[in-house]
Amino acid sequence: MKVRLSEFSEDWIRLFHEEANFLKSVFNDEIVRFEHFGSTSVPGMKAKPVIDMMCIVKNINNIDQYNEIMHSLHYDVAGEWGIQGRRLFRKGGENRTHHIHFYETNNPQIERHLVFRDYLRAHPEEVARYSNFKEELARSFENTIEYSPAKKTFVMEMEKLALAWFADTQQK
Repeated sequence: MKVRLSEFSEDWIRLFHEEANFLKSVFNDEIVRFEHFGSTSVPGMKAKPVIDMMCIVKNINNIDQYNEIMHSLHYDVAGEWGIQGRRLFRKGGENRTHHIHFYETNNPQIERHLVFRDYLRAHPEEVARYSNFKEELARSFENTIEYSPAKKTFVMEMEKLALAWFADTQQK
């Protein structure tokens, strides 16, 4: 898939809410809550225009029962896709619009993602630094298969800053 970086758009918030409402009609009582995370959830952040959604559920194993339904609704069913305890659905094929990540309520990935999002929302200077880094990578790598791994070390370092910031805010 080609790297498509865009300026932040308020439409991303609307698209998140529209998809959440639709998914409620599919998954009914399985879902505890939805969270918008990733770059499209951070004002001012340049991002690939793909909405990262977190669906927090009571029992992750129940989600597998929806694979055929989701496939019939034109979602790619990706299973755990490298993260134990997650179920991933992708919408939009080559012009992807949404990544829908399902986690059970006690999964530690939930906090990691939300702390990183909240850290960026609270630190606009970090948003600018991360956006600039993404632009540099997008000039160097045409496809996400190269772009995404090239971001990994930078993101891991930023996540450490976010976790330290979160721990500090919890002590106050």
